[in-house]
This record gives sequence, C-alpha cells and structure tokens, in this order.
Amino acid sequence: MVKQLIVGDAMHELDNTRRILERLPEEHMTWKPHEKSMTLGGLATHLINLLNWQVAIFQYPEFDLSTVSLRRDPLEKRADILGEYDANVGKLEKLLSKCDEKTLGEEWTLRHGDHIILREPRAIALRSFGLSHMVHHRAQLGVYLRLLDIPLPSIYGPSADEGSLMN
Repeated sequence: MVKQLIVGDAMHELDNTRRILERLPEEHMTWKPHEKSMTLGGLATHLINLLNWQVAIFQYPEFDLSTVSLRRDPLEKRADILGEYDANVGKLEKLLSKCDEKTLGEEWTLRHGDHIILREPRAIALRSFGLSHMVHHRAQLGVYLRLLDIPLPSIYGPSADEGSLMN
C-alpha cells in the first residue's frame, strides 16, 4: 500500500509537469523574465535534469553533484523536451515498478564531493529532492507562461484559463 501511494503521488506530479511542458512556445525558448532568471528553454531543460536525478535515486545508492554538469545547453524544441521527458518518465516508472518497500526505505545520499547535502530514505529523497523540487520549478514555468500570455492547464484545480468548477 505504501508503494502504491508513493508511485501514485510521483505519477500525478509527473503528469502535471508534462501538461505544463506541452504548452511551451518554441518562439520564446530564449526568453527570460529577469536577467537573473533562466531562459524558458533552460528552465524546461532543468525540469528534465530533475527527472534524471529522480531516476538516479533508484539506480545508485548516492549521487555526487560534483561529477555531473549542473547546467546543460537548453533544449530549443518542445518535441525534444517532451521526448526526453517521456523517455525518462518511462525509466522512472520501470525502476519504481521493480522496487519494493524495503528499497524505498533504503538510505540514499546526495553529495557534492565530500560535502553531504542530504542522507535519507529513497522514498523521502524522491519526494523532497525530486518531486517537490520539480514542483517548485514547474510553478516558475507557470509564471513564465502567464507572463507570455500562454494559457495554463489546470494542475490541482481549474486554472483561470480552463474555467471554474462553479460554471
């Protein structure tokens, strides 16, 4: 039952993230709302990186950020973003289907070289480091789309663009 809750929660958040990514306007992939902000394409690419890190939670006992590039070149085409996103969701789904509650409870470590950033059970790492982190950046992407006047999908309830439950 615990595994079903964890997997259901993960798939719900991943489906919601995909619905935001489906709205990406290719003509604005280099746009950013502020000089300190990532570009639209960069932020969407970061969401894919976060999904790669979620996969790593179940592939390895630890993940060392010093061994990977934290920034990659932003993808520019919505189809490329969705293709990589879908492929990685598929990888995560397979890994989750194979794991049991013991695996979900095993300790996982996030580090940067010798510095330990977090050490917690895989299920908690998936929620905090993976999904909650993704939700945070998905919300940023929603703000970008709103500023570009791109209609937003409903996520946890109706959006201003998709109407109200009261209508």
